[in-house]
Amino acid sequence: MDRVIVGAAIVDDGRLLVGQRAHPDDVAGLWELPGGRVEPGESESDALVRECSEELGVEVTVGERVGSDVPLPGGAVLRIHSAVLRGDAVVQAVEHKALCWVGVDEVAAVDWLPADRVLIPDLEALLG
Repeated sequence: MDRVIVGAAIVDDGRLLVGQRAHPDDVAGLWELPGGRVEPGESESDALVRECSEELGVEVTVGERVGSDVPLPGGAVLRIHSAVLRGDAVVQAVEHKALCWVGVDEVAAVDWLPADRVLIPDLEALLG
């Protein structure tokens, strides 16, 4: 089976959370949805909950898939799921250089990583 990378399209008050990569150097400064690798024996949903805790310091409730699989270099696939914050936690940039909330009219202007850029229409539909 292909390696699966999951991303969270976290929506709060009609805005989408995006994170600016701090590393590696070739993608530092570009923006992405928070997430990461699904570990062996872990569901996609469990991986997203873990990754959001590690990267953002918050708990999320994972929802439906957003868009379709996005092929990544090396045979991995990116799968995005919608998510909402649990409780009144405030997101923290634990692993990102910066975090930002964007509205539907700002999604296309974000300087996305190439894999996330493919999902712009799906993310706009999610917010729309």
